[in-house]
Formats: sequence, structure tokens, C-alpha cells
Amino acid sequence: MNAALFTAPGGPEVIKVQRVPVPEPGPGEVLIRVAAAGLNRADVLQRQGHYNPPEGATQIPGLEVSGTIAARGRGVSEEFWPDGVEVCALLSGGGYAEFVAVSSAQVLHVPEGVSLEAAASLPEVACTVVSNLSHTVQTHPGQWVLVHGGSGGIGSFALQYLRELGAHTIATGSGEEKLAWARAHGAQHTIDYRTEDFVQRVKEITAGAGADVILDVVGAKYLAANVDALAVGGRIVTIGFTGGTRGELDLRALMNKQGGIFSVALRSRPEEEKAAIIASVGQRVWPLVEAGRIRTDVDRVFGLHQADQAHAYFDSGEHRGKVLLRV
Repeated sequence: MNAALFTAPGGPEVIKVQRVPVPEPGPGEVLIRVAAAGLNRADVLQRQGHYNPPEGATQIPGLEVSGTIAARGRGVSEEFWPDGVEVCALLSGGGYAEFVAVSSAQVLHVPEGVSLEAAASLPEVACTVVSNLSHTVQTHPGQWVLVHGGSGGIGSFALQYLRELGAHTIATGSGEEKLAWARAHGAQHTIDYRTEDFVQRVKEITAGAGADVILDVVGAKYLAANVDALAVGGRIVTIGFTGGTRGELDLRALMNKQGGIFSVALRSRPEEEKAAIIASVGQRVWPLVEAGRIRTDVDRVFGLHQADQAHAYFDSGEHRGKVLLRV
């Protein structure tokens, strides 16, 4: 089969399509004939040499796919996962290929009303948002939630999910176009971080209380400011490090807020945890997707042999919504 691989750490030019063996589904696994694969920030970090696959996982990148069942390993129900049924899956790797083997517990049927290709845009973002906002920090209706990067793929999905949870939402972004995108996806209030002090604005919006939950993709650069913007008893969950991985924090400030800081990588979680997250996504998110209450926006689709071009486009920051590889 064909697969796109990173031949060395570096830019998009290190991506090459090569011939590799078709994987064999092991016990409890299914083999998926891939229709499309989603491109994620984690793929870029892996390409740059900063985010290696978990031990034992394939070196082929790609953390989410859509496609059809092609075969089953021992112990997998043919009745539930028959040949040809349309599915999407959360992976530890292997999505940039014509076939991928994955635990059947990490697979969901494609939601009604969603095309097979577009379904590749769902697993990673849905699992990231649900696992962090509902499982890790247990967001409740009526709470104030600050979402950094509200126009990004994670941010815009999180804003829609939070709206359905009944939370109050604030999103940061740069420029009116991005802020308008965030509002269109559920942000009740927006803050332009280039021209406004987001800590001050959060306190104004919340009548001085601060944010109960902060979903952060920036990391070290915002560490102290996030604590300052936090409500008493609030929680920060960090899922990205575009602003660095090392920062300084006055622990007294965090203690005075009686707050907590969490950061859990989805890719490295044990299979049983991923299975629980997938089940939760199927229960919480799929009905909302099928009802048209939550959507992902596919910006552009590239062919597998254009994976280098897809990464270059992703690196440009010009995309609004998901970038996919058609396999």
C-alpha cells in the first residue's frame, strides 16, 4: 500500500510517499480501508521531531481517519463491523496510508448526514474536546469558559460543544475575521488579544469573578495570565504549547485561586481510556452532529501524494477549519 512518511525531522519537504506492507489486524482490531485522513497540529510536531509516536505505534503519521471496514481481527463481531460499513477512528498513528489497523473500541460509525470524507475531520477534535472539557475539568452548565484560539479547529469545536453544555463562552483571537468565526461557532464574547488585555476583559465580562475553566492552546506564555484570569476554584487545561513549554508561576497566586492546572495528551493514553473517550463521544457528540448542532468545517482536501503541500498549507496558518488528505 501507499503511505506518506516523514523521512527526517524538518519541513514539508521531508514527506515522501512510499510503498509499505498492509497491516494485519490483531485481536480486537479492525482493518480500515482509508477514505480520508485528518491533518492535526500533532502531525506537524511529529514531522518536526518534537512529538514521537508512543512506544510500539507505527511511524506513519495520522491520528484520525474515515473509511470502510476491510477485515477484522480475532474477537471482533462481523455483525457489528461488517465489510464495507462506513466508519471513522481515533488512532495513535498510521492514518496517512491506504489501510490502517486499530482497536475496534476506537472506531465509531459515521454519523448520519456526514459524508464519508468529512467524517475524517471528527475523531481527534471531538475526543480532545470531550476528554478535556467533560472528563478532565468537568465543565458544568452556567460556568464561564475561556477558549484561547477560538477560530482554530479545536477552539471552534469546543465553543459549539460548550454552547450545547449550557456554559458561557469567551474566545480569544487575532483580528475581526477570526473573532467573527469564533462567534459564528458559539462564542458569546470575543477578545482580540493583540489589542486588548484578555485578563482584564475576562474580569469585566464575568463581573469580576473570572473564568471557571480555561481551555489553553498557548502554554507557557499565558501561564501566569491564565491564573490571573481564573475564578476561585477554577481549572486550566492546557492542550497546546504554541507559546512555549517552560514558564514561571507564582504558586501563591494559584493557591489563592484554589485552582488547578491540568495537561493530558490524548495520543499517549492507554487503549482502555481511549475506548472510554470514544464511547463518550458517541453518546455526547454524535447526536448533536446528526442534529446539525455541531459541525466541523473542511477547509481544503489534498491527495495523499500531496501530503507535503497539505502540510505547507497548514503551516501557513491560512486555513479555517480542517485540512484533509483524500486517500
